[in-house]
Amino acid sequence: MAKFTDHVAHENAVFIYSPSQLTYKFSDEHPFNQKRLELTMDLLTQIGALNAQQIVPPRTTTDEELLLALDADYIDIVKRAGHGYVTNAEGEPFGIGTEDTPIFPNMHEASASIVAATLTACDYVMQGKAQHAVNLGGGLHHGFKNKASGFCIYNDSSIAIRYMQKKYGARVLYVDTDAHHGDGVQFSFYDDPDACTFSIHETGRYLFPGTGSITERGTGEAYGTSFNIPIDAFTEDDSFLYCYKEAMEEIVADFRPDIILTQNGADAHHFDPLTHLSCTMKIYQEIPRIAHDLAHKYCNGRWVAVGGGGYDIWRVVPRAWSYVWTEMSDFEQPHGPLPEKWLKRWQAESPVTLIPTWDDPSPLFEAIPRRAEITEKNAQTLEKALYTLRHKI
Repeated sequence: MAKFTDHVAHENAVFIYSPSQLTYKFSDEHPFNQKRLELTMDLLTQIGALNAQQIVPPRTTTDEELLLALDADYIDIVKRAGHGYVTNAEGEPFGIGTEDTPIFPNMHEASASIVAATLTACDYVMQGKAQHAVNLGGGLHHGFKNKASGFCIYNDSSIAIRYMQKKYGARVLYVDTDAHHGDGVQFSFYDDPDACTFSIHETGRYLFPGTGSITERGTGEAYGTSFNIPIDAFTEDDSFLYCYKEAMEEIVADFRPDIILTQNGADAHHFDPLTHLSCTMKIYQEIPRIAHDLAHKYCNGRWVAVGGGGYDIWRVVPRAWSYVWTEMSDFEQPHGPLPEKWLKRWQAESPVTLIPTWDDPSPLFEAIPRRAEITEKNAQTLEKALYTLRHKI
């Protein structure tokens, strides 16, 4: 086992990307659309925040690495499905060939390329080649060891955590700010005291996958290393950020990870068509900043970020994900108007009118009558979620 390095990184931050990630595509009509990667990268390039020297192509991944968190039978059926040898009926017990996760050509190769990019990001950080690394194509947090779920075939984060544990002996904190519960990652490490998972998400009473209650705390020696904050529908910025910041600071201080892996789903925004939260771009300006600060305070700067959900690919995801990279690379947080060239290029394709500024217009939506009630309920949920941490014997 190679221990990770504490040497000064050669690079501040690297952006892991390959066009092969765009082949992870179910259909033209499917809500999971990797065109958001193109939109984000073009926006970052237009403002001068991303250049060719910062972009690192991922290495390939091996079946041995996939097997760290996947079953061999599952990998085999995904391979065969992508080459036309599996029917929907045969694939459904494995979660493929369904409405959410339909079969598409070369699905194994596309899925493996996502994993490869996340593993490349981990190697760069753990080997001290960079302090921070991002793979916005990753974050497929609903995948399980023997089943696809919720648009996710291979769970790159679960594989990456196992990989960092095995190769580097790392204690890993996984943080998930997607509006959907990070179920696949949580349950992969539910009995592992050397991995801690924290997910803040819309309550499962209304939203897929229906898990992520405060009572899901881990099992055995890992009891108390799984944290969930299921916030109420229509939660707004201030309540979201209060819960996230309070929990992050206490969890990191207690668990003392060697590295922080953040999943940055951009679907808690008011415009997202699949969720019911009422957040704005304000949370996406703050989420990576808080993670960045804590990585430097506790982990010698070691921080890997992946993407995740985000289904308003035109108005929300490019701006939200740009903030992950500008924070990670110490580029000044952008405000004011978006580049005219970017707006002109993509408005021609967009079915909705693009937001022309980095910040959302205010007000973005009508006042929510239950705001005070929702805020109070979320504060109570936070207290319950952190109870075991705050009352350790």
